[in-house]
Amino acid sequence: MERKLPREEAWELLTKYTKTSALQNHALAVEAVMRHFARLNGEDEEVWGVAGLLHDLDYEMYPQEHCRKSEEIMRQRGIDEVYIRAMNCHGYGLCTDVKPETLMEKTLYAVDELAGLINAACLVRPSKSVLDLEVKSLKKKFKDKAFAAGVNREVILKGCEMLGTDLDTLMREAIAGMRESAELIGLKGTL
Repeated sequence: MERKLPREEAWELLTKYTKTSALQNHALAVEAVMRHFARLNGEDEEVWGVAGLLHDLDYEMYPQEHCRKSEEIMRQRGIDEVYIRAMNCHGYGLCTDVKPETLMEKTLYAVDELAGLINAACLVRPSKSVLDLEVKSLKKKFKDKAFAAGVNREVILKGCEMLGTDLDTLMREAIAGMRESAELIGLKGTL
């Protein structure tokens, strides 16, 4: 890897292009999940976290150019290819044709939509918290196509396949990652 992007720099860049707290919280949630998976796999937590933080860099300002605009912005700043590839891979089959190859790329692809589902599931809980969310109730929400209809369940399942893991494991670990940052991502709720 040529140049690690410091988290502060990544956050500054994200908040320049992403102003709404919901999208900032999503970026923070994906960062938390990526850091958790990096630790589980003995990988670089900082690199994985920053990749998660920046995955939707252009989404708020340039939704029609999602991923393409992010690549342009990142290249102009001389951001390392590892982050650009990861960002592009999360849109594989949706808005890019960059197939996830590394463990980090496959993980980001798998957990992005899942983080959105977990967030939505938490918001309808009495506690409004990720701290008491269980896999069983998340799976019920996953199966209910009308719930959080914008969440692409196919991507989550394809991500499981790419990672060679099952849905329960992916959900359990993603929830664990989001619990670590519950307060930061606005999902501590009343607990």
